[in-house]
Amino acid sequence: MDYVKDLRKLVGHRPLILPGSVVLILNENNELLLQLRTDGGWGLPDGIMELGESLEDTARREVKEETGLDIGGLKLLGVFSGNDYYLKVSNGDELYSVTAVYVTEEVKGTIEIDKQESLDVQYFNLNELPENLTDGYRSYINPYIKQLTK
Repeated sequence: MDYVKDLRKLVGHRPLILPGSVVLILNENNELLLQLRTDGGWGLPDGIMELGESLEDTARREVKEETGLDIGGLKLLGVFSGNDYYLKVSNGDELYSVTAVYVTEEVKGTIEIDKQESLDVQYFNLNELPENLTDGYRSYINPYIKQLTK
């Protein structure tokens, strides 16, 4: 993430357009893997693309870093962008995210929690998602749930 830090040195807190990936990881019971982030809200494994990476590479790297899991095939659910994906983070940095959201059921390994980013990682029934799941993450999950009910 030195790329973003280098950009911030040049532009300060002004808005940047940052591409990234999010992954909906489902187990054999169609339960969704969520992580309790250090800010107190539940979310999905995600992150910003690094130079030279594909969006799929970003998805796999972030899942490995944040959960310890290796994922296989990825199905693109959609690309989310626009005013609804504007963020101003606690340090004042502003960004517009362009996020590729993937779904996978191909998971290997054992969950290992990255304590710098997560307090907990666990699977949830899609009908019983935690209340403190952020709206941004809900906006990625809801299209998947709608596909299931068609």
